[in-house]
Amino acid sequence: MIPLFTAKDVYAAVPPEHAVDAVREAFVAYARGEWTMPPKVYVTAYPAGDFRAMPALGAGHALLKWVTSFPGNPAKGIPTVMGVVLVSSAEDGRLLALLDAGAVTSIRTGAAAVLAAETLGRADAQTAAVVGAGVNGEAAARTFAARGREPLVWDIDGTRAQAVAERVGGRVAATRADALAADLLVTVTPGREVLLPEGSLRPGQHVSLMGADGPGKAEIAVAELARGRLYCDDWEQASHGGELAAAVAAGAIERADVAQIGDVLIGSAEGRQSPADITLFDSTGLALQDLAVALIALERAGAVDLQMIDL
Repeated sequence: MIPLFTAKDVYAAVPPEHAVDAVREAFVAYARGEWTMPPKVYVTAYPAGDFRAMPALGAGHALLKWVTSFPGNPAKGIPTVMGVVLVSSAEDGRLLALLDAGAVTSIRTGAAAVLAAETLGRADAQTAAVVGAGVNGEAAARTFAARGREPLVWDIDGTRAQAVAERVGGRVAATRADALAADLLVTVTPGREVLLPEGSLRPGQHVSLMGADGPGKAEIAVAELARGRLYCDDWEQASHGGELAAAVAAGAIERADVAQIGDVLIGSAEGRQSPADITLFDSTGLALQDLAVALIALERAGAVDLQMIDL
């Protein structure tokens, strides 16, 4: 019998503050070569969306996430992100659990966004904001709140922003410009619109760019990206399908200009160097983050009333 973690079960088993610590440990393990992660595979169904197959191996476990990204789905009343996470033993291949991919994705996205903000933002940062109040934006706002920061929330749908702010203990930003001016900014939009044109960021800001996780998406102008100190979750993935991809294609940045966050965490790459630095983190989402969240769920399975299935 295999435990099945529905979305509700995943959220109950993995508090956001625990997810930040787990994702930090995963980035560190990856940077040290202790965890491995073959490249993400895209199966495209454009213009509607795409499917993604994401494997990872670490801590005695193997993971495969089969997940979708169909941005038009909310208009149909169904989620943008759907799929399943399978966790197996790396000792004998036994399937150990199935988890809802949408919930795992949102938790690790929120955790990575806030971890990057805490790692790369100014020590005296006062304000935090999330632009985009979808499932992943809500997770980022909830994680900020769990880490002791009251987040500003902005969304093109004001009613949705209000609902998210109330659920997580944040406040609705008066305008998008107010949210974009925060010391610690997380953008979690579909990536179809550039939110940050050239010259828009002020000295000292940090931005976690979470929305542009596939070809052709962008939340920031290439010229503005090139103004800051650049970081990513994984160079190979980000330089081909993330926010960095357009800048790489334009010749505006190269590998030496970008540090992976895991390398910053283990001290082999530099983080913020001055209070005036603009720091930018490009997240494309890694299977090793999913594995980190899934392992917490497995550890806390006894605290959740799970359905058991026979495959």
